[in-house]
Amino acid sequence: MPIINSIADMADEMAGWRRHLHRHPELSLDCHETARFVAERLRGFGVDEIHEGIATSGLVAVIAGQGPGPVTGLRADMDALPMTEETGAPWASTVPGRMHACGHDGHTAMLLGAAKYLCETRRFTGRAVLIFQPAEETIGGGRIMVEEGIMERFGIEEVYALHTDPFGTLGEFRTCPGPIMAAVDDFEMVVKGKGGHAAYPHACVDPMPCALAIGQALQTVVSRNADPLGSLVVSLTMIHGGTAFNIIPESVRLAGTVRSLTPEVRDMAERRIAEIVAGQAASYGVTVDLDYRRNYPSTINHAAQTGFAAAVAREVSPDVIEDLPPEMGAEDFSYMLEKRPGAFLFLGQGIGPSVHHPAFDFNDAAAPYGASFFSRLIETRHAR
Repeated sequence: MPIINSIADMADEMAGWRRHLHRHPELSLDCHETARFVAERLRGFGVDEIHEGIATSGLVAVIAGQGPGPVTGLRADMDALPMTEETGAPWASTVPGRMHACGHDGHTAMLLGAAKYLCETRRFTGRAVLIFQPAEETIGGGRIMVEEGIMERFGIEEVYALHTDPFGTLGEFRTCPGPIMAAVDDFEMVVKGKGGHAAYPHACVDPMPCALAIGQALQTVVSRNADPLGSLVVSLTMIHGGTAFNIIPESVRLAGTVRSLTPEVRDMAERRIAEIVAGQAASYGVTVDLDYRRNYPSTINHAAQTGFAAAVAREVSPDVIEDLPPEMGAEDFSYMLEKRPGAFLFLGQGIGPSVHHPAFDFNDAAAPYGASFFSRLIETRHAR
């Protein structure tokens, strides 16, 4: 079965929803107007329940099928990014310094399209639980919704999500079992010495040599501590110190990010960074205050659910890749997959500017594929 006919007929309507959301981007947990727009449409479709104010501005809608059956969660994120748009589109952002540069407007429109279809047809048993989530780009709205108990409250048994993919051809679904996206951690440290006149270094404790040594040594975590066949990124992205040519600074600040795919590698990287910092501090006679922050865990697909999702995707599109190499970006859908089995898939929208680029724009031609996938997933899961 290709794209569902009634969803194909809905393409212009979904594009209208998406472009409205694109014009009015909101950040982090402050997605109140977006959520209000979503809730108004859901009420018009005739969903059975709407629960608002979850994770501040998130909402959950429930659509009941014909009799008892499985309970499946479908998630879309709603937040935008603090960027200035450069698409030149007629529907470009009207809010300075904000834009939908990651396709969350498209994710929301696709799930709305599926909601309308499922409400009209009800050709399934059990319940479809639609999760509209804020703050994917920032503090992890997915984590907050899980902590607020949505899995237990709505009886969700399995959970699925799509993400638009500007590196895939239009309508191509890509996924894999196991890790599909990385865990992300951040580190920040302040190397403290004793400042003074640069002409008299012997009267100072210069923090700069230690900071440079730490920066060099951090690269050995990947090159000498991690399995070469594994996946790990340690990137030092900020070094700030000093104010003048003739002043040895009192301190130097360093910061960066760590990406990993498995808990074991994640633990190793955190441990080795702490050991390197402590060792270099002792070697150079300075002190270093290290703040290592664990953020999103790795997004790990469950094998059975990934196979099921790929089979559903194949009903919608002939282009389905089930052995996608993992990517080192991060996703807070990972928290939902820690709580319930499920799968995360990429949906190709045609080759174009990358997400998080000021020229990125969701391709509305991809929406019927995504809405059909969500709908067919609900309709077929009860027969497994």
